[in-house]
Amino acid sequence: MSCPPTYLSYRRAPGPTPSSPLTLIRTTEPFPNVSSLSPHEVLLKIHAVSLNYRDVAIQNGTYPLPVKPKGIPVSDAAAEVVAVGGSVTRFAKGDKVTVIVDLKNITGREDDGYATPGVDYDGLLREYAVFHEEVLVKLPGQLGWEEGATLACVGVTAWRALGLHLSGTKEIQGTGGVSIFTLILALAAGFEPIITSSSDTKLENLINSFPDRVGKINGYNYRTFPKQVAKVKELTNGKGVNIVVNNVGTASILDDLESLVVRDGVVSLVGYLDGLKAGWHHAELAIQLIKKAANLRGIFCGSRDDLQDLSDYLEEKNVRLRELVDKVFEFEQAKEAFVYLESGKHVGKVLIKVSSD
Repeated sequence: MSCPPTYLSYRRAPGPTPSSPLTLIRTTEPFPNVSSLSPHEVLLKIHAVSLNYRDVAIQNGTYPLPVKPKGIPVSDAAAEVVAVGGSVTRFAKGDKVTVIVDLKNITGREDDGYATPGVDYDGLLREYAVFHEEVLVKLPGQLGWEEGATLACVGVTAWRALGLHLSGTKEIQGTGGVSIFTLILALAAGFEPIITSSSDTKLENLINSFPDRVGKINGYNYRTFPKQVAKVKELTNGKGVNIVVNNVGTASILDDLESLVVRDGVVSLVGYLDGLKAGWHHAELAIQLIKKAANLRGIFCGSRDDLQDLSDYLEEKNVRLRELVDKVFEFEQAKEAFVYLESGKHVGKVLIKVSSD
């Protein structure tokens, strides 16, 4: 292939603090030497990246874990294979792929810590990148670049949080990326989702974005109806839900458990948008878990095998993710994309188009 001498990326400016503005610096990087690719390395052309709130937290200094100084941000992307090392067997030139969020989590049984692009290593807000073939997964053929960029983090999180071996009703908190992906998976599997938001407009627009599923999605404003348990029981004829996908954090966990069906329900804790305050005693939690024979699960993305299972499922069911995409920014507008995500105005995912071809 004909290779340019350099390519463009964005790097974090040094020294972000909670009071500083978002800081990204556009930089020029040397183009990887294709002839020097290691046997199992793959050269990727990045077409689109998907932002997570973690990316914003890192930029403004509120992320609680250490990150690579001056690193390239963003962990989620859809990319095209443009060159492969001599021993690569899983991919070929032209394949559409994504990178797993935890580079050390292949099967889910590894126990040597975490390694995330955009956090511990340089991420994907750049035009080209090189990764080992074992951390890549082929994307479903029916998805566009922007749709494909959403699978690695929110897709796998939704997949594992939902538990597709279960039937029944799911309560999904919020209208962010994980929530909308969970909603799409729930509908594809024939489940009956209940979605919550503090905005009637967001709820209405979201439900209306699925015109072929009229009557299949329930939703309520948790500010207008703050008594979660009563509202869920009303919407499920007193039965409760099989799964609660909790995006808000620890404060609602007791209500989440009380909202479950009589036994063997699941609360999947996937985020803490409302912080980590509790307001309840640990004894209350123990009693609720025992009384409901319930499972409380923490979800931190998933393995490469989980992502492969998700990709296979989406392809088998021919599921599209158009409703998940809220807004797409051009590569030159990367800073604006971060600011927009932080504003909380989005419903679904905020993306950046890296390549126009």
